[in-house]
Amino acid sequence: MDSRSFQESERIAKLSTYTLLSIGVVEVLVGQLSDSVALSADGYDSFGDAVISFIVWFGLRISRRAPDKKFHYGYFKVENFSALVTAIAMVGIAIVIIYQAYQRLIAPKELSYPLIALVTLVGAGSVSLHRAFQMWRISKKHDLISLKAAAYNSIKDGLASFIVFFSLLFSYLGFHQMDAVGGMIVAGFILSVAYTAIKESSLVLVDACHCVDLIDEVKSIVEGKHKVQVKGMKMRRLGPYIAGELSIFVDGNLTLHKVNELKIAVERDIRREINGMKMITITAYPYPTDSKQHQRP
Repeated sequence: MDSRSFQESERIAKLSTYTLLSIGVVEVLVGQLSDSVALSADGYDSFGDAVISFIVWFGLRISRRAPDKKFHYGYFKVENFSALVTAIAMVGIAIVIIYQAYQRLIAPKELSYPLIALVTLVGAGSVSLHRAFQMWRISKKHDLISLKAAAYNSIKDGLASFIVFFSLLFSYLGFHQMDAVGGMIVAGFILSVAYTAIKESSLVLVDACHCVDLIDEVKSIVEGKHKVQVKGMKMRRLGPYIAGELSIFVDGNLTLHKVNELKIAVERDIRREINGMKMITITAYPYPTDSKQHQRP
């Protein structure tokens, strides 16, 4: 990904952070004013999504730092570690919201200033969805997994605002327990996002990579364009990027110079065809003497 793409991705992640943070502040303040558990919960949910967008922005920014004597492969996994810590904190917030919603469920109250609360939710949901689809468009354009995840969270945040809107509307119409129900639904949203974040970040931190389609795509590029046989392949995530090790069989009669040229060409095509491929290490082996493919076609 070039510097221009980086700047565009960083800009939308940073803008999303400020937008969601502002929405969260407004929703919590109005939630306290209207004495609504659900609206306050939606505000805390927006805070959580703002942190996730910040982590994406921070991860993209810090990934520009060059490897050093301590971090030989760079700083890419800082993003995943930050996401893991944030997700654990989100679980704690969700538990507090569930407790408050339960207290409100057994002792329901009439909302104060319900119309202000309803207008706030419509505005918050609309802005969240608008910003989410902006992020989604840019994440698709640059094939950035972390930005795509942040877009999903913003979409979820917008939908949660509209769900809370209907729960407060029913509460306004006399079904006062619906405020508590809305709070519990938002807590469920937070827990689902936290679960996904903990799962995905943990897998990256232990070098797991469920990327069968990616491996098939790399194999197709290598064997289709360069007429060599793939011996083996390993992939792993580095924050928003991918790193890999590729072993190939080549004609044993090729000179060292020709083999090196082939490896450079293979690496160039892989990185050009697959967005997010940060580094690929290629090792060449001569075809086994008993192989029928000992000559390149």
